[in-house]
Amino acid sequence: MASALSWNEIRDRALKFSREWAMASRETAEAKSFWDAFFEVFGKARRTVAAFEDPVRNLKGQYGFIDLLWRGVLVVEHKSRGKDLAKAHTQAVNYIQDLEREGRGVEVPRYLLVSDFARFALHDLEEGTTDEFPLADLHKHIRAFAFIKGEKPVRVDPEDPANIKAAEIMGGLHDTLKAGGYAGAPLERFLVRVLFCLFAEDTGIFEPCAFTSFIERRTAEDGADLGVHLARLFEILDTPPGFRQRNLDEDLAAFPYVNGQLFRERLPFADFNRAMRTALVACTHFNWGRINPAVFGSLFQSVMEPGERRQIGAHYTSERDILKVIRSLFLDDLKAELEQIKADRSTRRKARLEEFHDKIARLTFLDPACGCGNFLVLTYRELRLLETEVLNLLHGGQGNLDIAALARVSVNQMYGIELLEWPARIAEVALWLMDHQMNQVLGEALGNYFVRLPLESTPHIHCGNALRMDWSEAIAPGKCSYILGNPPFVGGKFQDGEQRADLRAVAGETKNSGLLDYVTGWYFKAAGFIQGTSIVAGFVSTNSITQGEQVGALWNALFRRGLKIHFGHRTFAWESAARGKAHVHVVILGFGAFDTPVKRITDYAEGGEHAAVIQVKNISPYLVEGPDSAISNRSKPLCDVPQIGIGNKPIDDGNYLFTPAQKAEFIKVEPAAKAYFKRWIGSEEFINGIERWCLWLGDCNPSELRAMPEARKRVEAVKDFRLSSKSPPTRKLAATPTRFHVENMPKRPFLVIPEVSSEKRLYIPIGFLKPDVLCSNLVKIMPDAAVWHFGILSSALHMAWVRQVCGRLESRYRYSSKLVYNNFPWPQEVSEKQKAAVEEAAQRVLDVRKEFPGSTLADLYDPVAMPPKLAKAHAALDKAVARCYRKEPFRSDRERVEHLFALYETLAARGAQPILKEK
Repeated sequence: MASALSWNEIRDRALKFSREWAMASRETAEAKSFWDAFFEVFGKARRTVAAFEDPVRNLKGQYGFIDLLWRGVLVVEHKSRGKDLAKAHTQAVNYIQDLEREGRGVEVPRYLLVSDFARFALHDLEEGTTDEFPLADLHKHIRAFAFIKGEKPVRVDPEDPANIKAAEIMGGLHDTLKAGGYAGAPLERFLVRVLFCLFAEDTGIFEPCAFTSFIERRTAEDGADLGVHLARLFEILDTPPGFRQRNLDEDLAAFPYVNGQLFRERLPFADFNRAMRTALVACTHFNWGRINPAVFGSLFQSVMEPGERRQIGAHYTSERDILKVIRSLFLDDLKAELEQIKADRSTRRKARLEEFHDKIARLTFLDPACGCGNFLVLTYRELRLLETEVLNLLHGGQGNLDIAALARVSVNQMYGIELLEWPARIAEVALWLMDHQMNQVLGEALGNYFVRLPLESTPHIHCGNALRMDWSEAIAPGKCSYILGNPPFVGGKFQDGEQRADLRAVAGETKNSGLLDYVTGWYFKAAGFIQGTSIVAGFVSTNSITQGEQVGALWNALFRRGLKIHFGHRTFAWESAARGKAHVHVVILGFGAFDTPVKRITDYAEGGEHAAVIQVKNISPYLVEGPDSAISNRSKPLCDVPQIGIGNKPIDDGNYLFTPAQKAEFIKVEPAAKAYFKRWIGSEEFINGIERWCLWLGDCNPSELRAMPEARKRVEAVKDFRLSSKSPPTRKLAATPTRFHVENMPKRPFLVIPEVSSEKRLYIPIGFLKPDVLCSNLVKIMPDAAVWHFGILSSALHMAWVRQVCGRLESRYRYSSKLVYNNFPWPQEVSEKQKAAVEEAAQRVLDVRKEFPGSTLADLYDPVAMPPKLAKAHAALDKAVARCYRKEPFRSDRERVEHLFALYETLAARGAQPILKEK
């Protein structure tokens, strides 16, 4: 086992070392002995971790020799007393560059140390820090060398290239083994074991380089006996010392008993060849102590998915975003509680700290879609950091502590459900790796080496379909403290048959359950599991569950089960890639089957980096302050305003629709048809200025139609198309083939609202058209519209409502009559002066548009190219509309939406009031 020296012992050794070497001066004569003794200060034999005079070729092709190299960890350049350390530093940097150029990147160290016996300069190349001091002060700076002892905590950075590099290295081993015929579940379990061994020798669980040395010294270079030796090693790692054979090889006997069931199953031998052994040896040259278990699990899983290999690293969830869930769910409250205890100067302080420690040691966490365990790993890390702080407050500075007895937070507090066994096993190992890293942190804080072997505590990761199994098979509801996770995102239209069946099993009796995303299944399962408990759940979900028709289908059902939303994070971009950000917009919702007096909403600025947290009385499913209810479709407008409907729906198989070229060609052969062509406008045509035409023959008398044989062919084709339909109503329409299925042709100018438009625009481009234009069913039209209506619907207030309430086609707005327009709360008791101000500002918007005759609405409302003049006109309109709702200006969309929802509740409860004040 690795040295168990305490920091007090190491400090004493450092003092003796400083005195012993105080007069050393000659590099060639004394340097090697100096560094051997230096490593002994930390209880390490230098020869087991580092080599002298390691050769590396420079740019000229000549070999230089590194004074001392600990691959992946430390490079040392030593000079005689009084020599220039800056020159030594430059020389060491050149060696590092040579290593990179020679393809030995995995050997590049994190630390660079230069010395002339009398002085030290330690450079952390990742953190960019330098610690310089004289030999006599070594004992004061000893903690800077904690990495030698194996206790330096890894830099918690999900973007650390080491994580991706490690996965790529493991990917090379995976591919080599698979190419040799070792595949499937044995390969998966084999790689998990290898990962543990690699991590163990780089972090002090094993002796440094023990696994590497075993492979390089005890196995043949052609790999013929490597599989047998590894199988024997795995067996030893699962055998307690008292049960090992007396004649066991001493190299194998040096390995500790691991337990934890990681090595229990007997795997088929992996028959290695030279290439396969070389791939494994390459893995050993990487410093695995640098990996972050919180994200590496998902990177490791991607190794097993060849279809995803080209985007390796693109599917783990960022630590930043996982912490948003963890902090809101429990961590912020626990930290605040600990700060209160720390501020207590009474005699109760120690007892309160012990009670707090008991509390966090009893907490249990369930991730019912745990994947590779990212949420559980980070949850465990944060609990251990809290425990370390508590134990340091209680016992720091006492020395000779039994840390194993004091440390009570363990991985057996973590529970998970995962569909596939491979990521479930990765989750277990990732938790063990994090446990060891946190043991290092705790040991460093309390001044004693601490490793928790054998692995007596085991995380509870269950394989199964979380929407089919009873969650109490994983953990009893009465034992569970929190539920958290990131269930899979699959929209209602993209689910496969099995997923639809899963959702029916948990939400089939819910009205409009066909609208629900797959993620909602976890909400229904959680709602049943937490009944009668104090469990709080926090899930990440696509923001579709807080907008559109799905809100009513999901949340009205959950509210009937007594659920209350405790906290919410409004829409932000979900970061889930090591090399970029995923284009997924999500929300976080925390809920329980009981009420809580403190409810918080987190609102994000563009990009999701900066957030404002507000405390509210109640949180609606739209993640604004509001009641426990969701808006449902309404057949007529809530307020006294004109109704809107769809345009025309031909059901003509395209026979009546023409491009300009097709129209011109048709008129050449059928000149009389020219009088029956009308401009055809749908959402795309209206916004992008696309020219299309419709041959409208509904008003054509029979004699004229008979005189146009080409037009008659079109009518006959429409009749045949309708007759061939499986729908009885469509077949019935064949009797009137010149008419449309839906006809909406206003006799005076009318307002047009595109049904689908980009979510990137600040405003949906709406406008007026003349009656000589025919609109398709892909736009909404208001026949009786006035400039007043245009002004309200073109305002920031209405757009805030749209963004929150409307459904989406992909991410684009899908404007609906029954859900969006009919429920919109128009301003009440508006004065004539206020109305006139809106009309004047709205007309100004229309007038400014006319000043750009060559620009389409897409051009004018492009978020980048929008003319400043038009933006200014809209800003004035926004102010005029806002004053119709209240005197104070609105500072954000959240304020607008909260005001609109409050007004909606009032109007829905009592019926809408007149929009204009009585004179």
